[in-house]
Amino acid sequence: MGRYFIDGPKSVTQSRFYQTSEGSLGFWPLTRNITRSNRPTRNPSPPFYGDQQERIGGLTAVVAGGGREPWCTSRFIATSPRFWILFYVYFGDFVSVAPDGKTFKKPRRPYEKERLDAELKLVGEYGLRCKRELWRVQYALSRIRNNARMLLTLDEKDPRRIFEGEALLRRMNRYGLLDESQNKLDYVLALTVENFLERRLQTLVFKAGMAKSIHHARVLIRQRHIRVGRQVVNVPSFMVRVDSQKHIDFSLTSPFGGGRPGRVKRKNQKAAAKKASGGDGDEDDEE
Repeated sequence: MGRYFIDGPKSVTQSRFYQTSEGSLGFWPLTRNITRSNRPTRNPSPPFYGDQQERIGGLTAVVAGGGREPWCTSRFIATSPRFWILFYVYFGDFVSVAPDGKTFKKPRRPYEKERLDAELKLVGEYGLRCKRELWRVQYALSRIRNNARMLLTLDEKDPRRIFEGEALLRRMNRYGLLDESQNKLDYVLALTVENFLERRLQTLVFKAGMAKSIHHARVLIRQRHIRVGRQVVNVPSFMVRVDSQKHIDFSLTSPFGGGRPGRVKRKNQKAAAKKASGGDGDEDDEE
């Protein structure tokens, strides 16, 4: 069994191993861009650490930054490179980048008829752009329910359950997802996706009678015609608080809110004024 080394520029920092380039780390697990030494290995299955075995050089990647040598590969033996690179990706410097960057999750069964019909109904009813907006709400709801479920497993007098449970209920009441009378964590588990979609700015603008349809409401928001208080909001998925719901109105600079007329209306007004002035001049000539 031979020793594997990552293919990279042969800048030897020690006489026993190579130093890899920053680009070779990304291509190695996919294309197996490795070279094989002709010398046999002294010990096919050596321990993780040791001074007499061959080692992989410090792997550096652009994601890790700084060109420093990561802890998990500086002393690992070069017997199974694919295993060690996976260990590095999942348990090394990349662990803070990978798990928590998601805002939605795709469904496990992509062609389930009942789910597809239910999603299509919600997308049309609430004027969503794509199903990813719906998956984003489902992901947020699942995290909230998981937190509530975890708190319910604790004792009722547990300080963490009291502190975090009250904070979670205050947040649900602030956004109108729960009533003030629903002051138990069991009500959080009963929340649905429709409860979140009802609190979107797009839905509230349509139900307030400011738009002709749910899709027209989305257009008004994206074109900066809607404000919440003094702030112009152009995000249709903006979650409106209960205190801010009464402050939803047209923007002061919008034509619908008494501002400057739009481009087409100004053009029509100018054409009408020109036509009226031209007609008066013809009448004077006839007299």
